[in-house]
Amino acid sequence: MVLGTVGLAMLVGGVELARLGGSVYYACAGGLIIASALLLLLRRRSGAWLYAATVMLSIIWAIWEVGFSAWLLLPRLLVLVLFGLWLLLPWSQRPLLGSRFAKPRPGLLLALGIVTAVLIGGLAHAIAGPTRNIDPRFQAGSTPFPTQTINLSSASSQSSTLSDGVDWPNFGGDSSGSRYSPLDQITPDNVGQLKVAWVAHLGTVPGTEATPIKIGDSLYTCNNNNEVFALDATTGRQRWTYDASGGHGNVCRGVAYFRNPAVAGQCAERILTATATAKLIALDARTGRPCPDFGTAGVVDLRRGLSAAPKGYYRVTSAPTMVRGKVVIGGWITDGQYWGEPSGVVRAFDATTGDLVWAWDMGRPDRVGLPPAGEHYTPATPNSWAPMSADESLGMVYVPTGNATPDYFGAQRRPFDDQFSSSVVALDARTGRVRWSFQTVHHDLWDRDVPAQPTLVDLPIGGQIRRALVQATKQGDLYVLDRVTGRPIHPVTEVPMPSRGGVPEERPARTQPLSNGMPSFRGPRLREVDMWGVTPLDQLYCRIEYRKARYDSDYTHPGLTPSILYPSSFGAINWGSVSVDKAHAVIFVNSNRFASYLKLVTRAESDRLGFKPQGDWGNVVEVGAGVPQKYTPYGVDIKFWLSPIGVPCNAPPYGHLSAVDLVTGKLIWTQEFGTARGSAPLGLPQPLALPLGALNHGGSVVTRTGLLFIGASKDGYMRAFDSRSGRELWRADLPGGGQATPLIYSVAGREYVVISAGGTLALQTKLGTAVVAFSLPEQSER
Repeated sequence: MVLGTVGLAMLVGGVELARLGGSVYYACAGGLIIASALLLLLRRRSGAWLYAATVMLSIIWAIWEVGFSAWLLLPRLLVLVLFGLWLLLPWSQRPLLGSRFAKPRPGLLLALGIVTAVLIGGLAHAIAGPTRNIDPRFQAGSTPFPTQTINLSSASSQSSTLSDGVDWPNFGGDSSGSRYSPLDQITPDNVGQLKVAWVAHLGTVPGTEATPIKIGDSLYTCNNNNEVFALDATTGRQRWTYDASGGHGNVCRGVAYFRNPAVAGQCAERILTATATAKLIALDARTGRPCPDFGTAGVVDLRRGLSAAPKGYYRVTSAPTMVRGKVVIGGWITDGQYWGEPSGVVRAFDATTGDLVWAWDMGRPDRVGLPPAGEHYTPATPNSWAPMSADESLGMVYVPTGNATPDYFGAQRRPFDDQFSSSVVALDARTGRVRWSFQTVHHDLWDRDVPAQPTLVDLPIGGQIRRALVQATKQGDLYVLDRVTGRPIHPVTEVPMPSRGGVPEERPARTQPLSNGMPSFRGPRLREVDMWGVTPLDQLYCRIEYRKARYDSDYTHPGLTPSILYPSSFGAINWGSVSVDKAHAVIFVNSNRFASYLKLVTRAESDRLGFKPQGDWGNVVEVGAGVPQKYTPYGVDIKFWLSPIGVPCNAPPYGHLSAVDLVTGKLIWTQEFGTARGSAPLGLPQPLALPLGALNHGGSVVTRTGLLFIGASKDGYMRAFDSRSGRELWRADLPGGGQATPLIYSVAGREYVVISAGGTLALQTKLGTAVVAFSLPEQSER
């Protein structure tokens, strides 16, 4: 009965797939399996032989399609082969086929058949197998790890941010977001000796993903309840805590530090944090008490000047950015609820007084102060929720922007929305005026916000030091720009894009800027043979969904029929950004490959389905549900593209880790990143650390000694890699998912590697409240 049911499902689904223009294998195999099941039910020996022939044909077909990749063969063959093995067992043969069937001993004949099928399939794959698209990781070529080092002390602008690495004073290590440590105690030779030095727990609300900062002998960090903590950097012991939540917490990825040499005593050194309740708060770094000279009793209300909206629609998720005595703040706006949500205004406040210094409102660029009474900052403009970077010597702050609200319909956007959405914008730190902007996606209809902190690095190119900015994007491209002018250093080409399949009101961009002078981590185009599952049935489901959807480019326009968004709205690269070995101008990228599935629905259909804007403190969800997009003609139904049992519809590997030479633009090494541990259908636990290439979320840090530290992967490990070769040198279990970026610092000559291990619902990793520090054993312990 089980075999017949599987065969019937394959036959019905296979006929639908063939009708849509897909593979005819499933219909044929389904028919053969049904026939063999009927014969077995009648206790005919021919039923077993027919099933064996079906398995042989399936082996030939599977190897022809995908070669000898174990993960790709698994859904095609595992269930069929296991059932075939069950049929060979004596207790299966006897009740079904009688004693006569047991005598021929078919094992040798079947073994020969399998070997023959494997050989035929391998030959067919080599001669006429489906041609795979070229992986854009390799589009710029490859190169060895550079042997020459850059003299950082003579670099044009890095001297203002260079440090000895003892402290970690910014979210990204330095204000340039390099995530680079010049410390040299931990090396490739001794990294295997790292042990847990201490574990601290931040409150009781799980989900910690912040990168702490380290000043002197203290760490300062926050949790996802917007509580701020000061910890002893050598023991993890809590020194003080401040509840900044106002009763409503949300993602907090870091805090900022400011020291005013003109102030003595209380709040001469202060910690700045921004919250889900739209407050900017300054705390005394020594005591954790609010600074009385900042704003009103230590608090600045960030809702001033914003249009009315439900509470929680505007919140701050990234660490504030410090530049020239100012604290610069963007903000996250709830995705896709209605046209007219609060402004994406970027503001700078005096770090001592809390006074507003300037505001960049792209709809009113002439106005840098608060709007007059009765007015507000321009609503529905692109926001900046990701971390920013700053160049103190140039007096510029670099702002990654998101999309204009709503994400998937753009006909109502204004010229300034389309000019600045999904871009990196350089603002004058003194005035807030735009110095330059570079757009990574034109007329973005795919939620391809620029999610990653811009990374500033000095590159020796053409016999001179170029002040560069590297911008990583959701679509997996790396743009290398001159950070003074915004012009590309490595080639960027405007490539024509198909414009069919959208809705009639839309005005899609004719071209998109592709960074073809650098490796891209968007992955090769998906094909039907790239669909995946754990069994033939869920793979068949994904193949049918693929054939039903429109997918003509990486920028397929949303419409009233389904379309595939690949990479997904989660992004090939997200807020974890990249790290840079400054001494060798090498960038390290952890990336993802999975897809979203979306469809616009008419306003009437959206209302019928119950797609309504969230109220106060609504559920912060980015994908996986109906999005109303109220006050536009269309809502949108979008989800991560998963099979019915909860595995991605595209085949693994999903996660990669790579190194790129920023001078030549060529790939140095690349590999699958993460294991299958913790990844299983239906959310079931799976303890085996099988090589897979797992989903990842978080960032890395690189050291002068040639180490790359990273958590991020869904499998829950913290790892160290040889940055020159990509070889894994060390790993350790974390008490929760390491969906954060590590930091490295030193106290009294002892070096520490620290990561928040709070997990995340986005990857369904283990949640917790821990911050974990690793260090080499002290001399007395060695």
